[in-house]
Amino acid sequence: MQDSVVLVTGASGGIGFVCAEVLAARGAQVILVGRDQQKCADAAAAIKNSTDNRKISFEVADLSLLQEVRALASRILHKHGHIDVLLNNAGGFYRQRQITTEGLEYTFALNHMAYFVLTSLLLPALGQAKQGRIINVASGAHRRGRMNFEDLQGKLAYAGWPAYCQSKLMNVMFTYALARQLEGTAITANSLHPGFVRSAFGHNNPGFAGLVVRLSQILLAISPEAGAKTPLHLACAPELADSSGKYYEKSQAVISSPESLDTAAQDRLWQISAEIAASIP
Repeated sequence: MQDSVVLVTGASGGIGFVCAEVLAARGAQVILVGRDQQKCADAAAAIKNSTDNRKISFEVADLSLLQEVRALASRILHKHGHIDVLLNNAGGFYRQRQITTEGLEYTFALNHMAYFVLTSLLLPALGQAKQGRIINVASGAHRRGRMNFEDLQGKLAYAGWPAYCQSKLMNVMFTYALARQLEGTAITANSLHPGFVRSAFGHNNPGFAGLVVRLSQILLAISPEAGAKTPLHLACAPELADSSGKYYEKSQAVISSPESLDTAAQDRLWQISAEIAASIP
């Protein structure tokens, strides 16, 4: 990874931080993205200290807001001539329905639209790399997801876990559609399940829901270091230079859910996402 330019979202903690640190240790120029200025600064300083790699920077952006996603992409394109790896990792679980200031349901905005818009805007820089890699962190929870095209943002009925599962299904479907569009280029796109990772994921939820997440992580979750293994494999493995349009678990390509393989639904999701992005200036 020497001199590769890598962008990691959700990099101030959890598997995003571990991936950033390992890639920095391998010589990459790493750009951390997070929404908290101090946490990003602390993470960048920690990585510099642990790896002795001074080519670590950070960008602050709330990826639930498309305006901020676009501003982030603009800054990245201005500062960097190419990007070798885009690791879309930021996401969350929200038990109660929340609306962003742009009018989108929060789970849909952060977990799906941020991936869709940021990736689309950074494609020119990925195309300038010798071999660009787009890595979308999804989840095994996508297997429980169902696409409700008539109510994608839970306006009629919302429940936190189904909304999360649907958003992770969207990650996988978006990756497949993107890979088809990138055929014939030097850019690959893959998605993955990192495992159930012990992190701050879900801790934003108050009351019983937040308690359940914390207890589940204590009893069942793997470490961030273990969760980072598959995304790091996708970012670094030379043999994956031609791997695209696949879904990985434990660093192995596996078959994702039957619903995720529906190409008509993938294209429908793409079209709806593009229309929503265009509707928000």
